[in-house]
Amino acid sequence: MKPNIDKIDDAVLALLHLTRFTDGKGDLTFTRAWKGHDWEALNRLHQKGLISDPKSKAKSVGLSKEGSAKAEASFQRLFYA
Repeated sequence: MKPNIDKIDDAVLALLHLTRFTDGKGDLTFTRAWKGHDWEALNRLHQKGLISDPKSKAKSVGLSKEGSAKAEASFQRLFYA
């Protein structure tokens, strides 16, 4: 049986929400998250436009506005009763 890749991506996105932090000041504030997750899932999330390119020397990825909203929704759906 093959795993559901979309469910894996939702779980990784929810975990990115768990490790998110704000970087920058004022109007230049953006959300980032530590990228210690499966590289294939991170690449898929990047291809969907939800996170910045994980193939950098940075230890974190940036979340787009859509990515941040979807990450929070996934976190709420998966980890709250």
